[in-house]
Amino acid sequence: MLCHLINNIHLMKNIPYLLIVLLFTACSKDYLDTAPYGQSTSDQFWRNADDAVAAANALYEPLDDEDFFGHTEQTFEICSDDFWRAGDHGEDQAIEDFTFDPSNAQLRFSYTRKYEIINRANAILINVPDIDMDATLRNRVLGEAHFMRAFAMWRQHVIYGSLPIISEDDFRDNDFNKPKATIEEFRAFMEDDWKQAAELLPATHTPENIGRPTSGTANGFLAKLYVHWEKFNEAIAAGEKVINGPYPLADNFADNFHIDTENNPEMLFAVQCLEGWNGCDYRIYTTPRPWGGWDFHEPIQDLIDEYEANDPRLDATVFKLGDMVDLGGDRGVTEYVEGLSQTNYHFRKFASWRSSGGLSDDQNVPILRSADVYLLVAEAKIRSGQNGDAELNAVRQRAGLTPKTNATMADVIHERRVELAGENQRHLDLVRWDQAGIIDIVAHYQIDRGQFKPSRNFQRPKHYYFAIPQREIDLSNGVLEQNTGY
Repeated sequence: MLCHLINNIHLMKNIPYLLIVLLFTACSKDYLDTAPYGQSTSDQFWRNADDAVAAANALYEPLDDEDFFGHTEQTFEICSDDFWRAGDHGEDQAIEDFTFDPSNAQLRFSYTRKYEIINRANAILINVPDIDMDATLRNRVLGEAHFMRAFAMWRQHVIYGSLPIISEDDFRDNDFNKPKATIEEFRAFMEDDWKQAAELLPATHTPENIGRPTSGTANGFLAKLYVHWEKFNEAIAAGEKVINGPYPLADNFADNFHIDTENNPEMLFAVQCLEGWNGCDYRIYTTPRPWGGWDFHEPIQDLIDEYEANDPRLDATVFKLGDMVDLGGDRGVTEYVEGLSQTNYHFRKFASWRSSGGLSDDQNVPILRSADVYLLVAEAKIRSGQNGDAELNAVRQRAGLTPKTNATMADVIHERRVELAGENQRHLDLVRWDQAGIIDIVAHYQIDRGQFKPSRNFQRPKHYYFAIPQREIDLSNGVLEQNTGY
């Protein structure tokens, strides 16, 4: 996922920022106030291929925002059992403790950013088909629009369940104040978008376009959607297109989090960041204050204890007491000591330092990796009565661990936790497994895991989804209905 949009200078030169601001929703506006730019073609835009590519680039601009993947989107994971919120935000504590209500500020910060992406995608889908341009490039741009519209809706879905679907026709008609769709309708719309994206997008990109979604990215998200939908045959079919495609697991797990190797073929989608152009604030949030960060999201001992002995993923995932870390500049190699964190851990995955010192803006934020898809396919196979050993063991053996025989869902649950720790998956997984009757999430979150994760009261089904922001319900004059229980 491209943070400001890209990770190379060629893409940046195609971004007329002022034009983007004029043509698309300003981030401070609610989507209900957005002008219907798709109604007519401006004499100043939608003229040629350069405009089409610039519009596609603009799809990714919201992602690095502090109110999106810079911080807010990750707050929906702090109620998991992997880390403590830390920091000093009361709204975060309410989410972690399941005491939030519809007025909680974090519930609305990224809400409009998702509709901003949807509106930009709709404008592309309306206008780009009429541009006289290379057909292959047109397909890529349209594929990006379908992919990103579904991706924005996916993040809406896993947080709020269902919201209003805003299609091209709604965009043309300025019909934004709609009731929310059913869960089935919402999933079906995403499914169709990702299927079209998978058909339109290339399997790989040339170096100057690395970071854009591919057909493998779309199929990876289809696999994720289908597992949540319990359409296991479809999940396996979509996932195997990733497993059998040009998206192999990196030779080394840690390569996914090193700047010089972070865009390897396993990284299906990430917020792209580039020093001197843009950086995503998440690297600051998850880093010790004395090392240039703000000290949020500290891993807890319960996560550390989940790792098997000699699993190299632990060292690549977190900083621990005694670790030596090169902070660059005058500080050089520095020991991770008590006092840097209240839990004695920080996430290593999301921070790197310049050789001259200071946090590097080149650090991407991972969103979907092939390893995630391998484990989704293993889950789909096991839950449908098949053998998922091959997919699960591909991930384990990459870590140098003993393969499993006749793997169970307990094995999948363990492997997903240690492989994807901190990557915004754990709470989502736990909710899915409770809905399927595989775990008891109420009992799971009632476990006292120490001072940083005491017993908490998850209410089923209320907390399967978060509350829709009260501000959005008020703006809709009651057309948008609140989720059950709030």
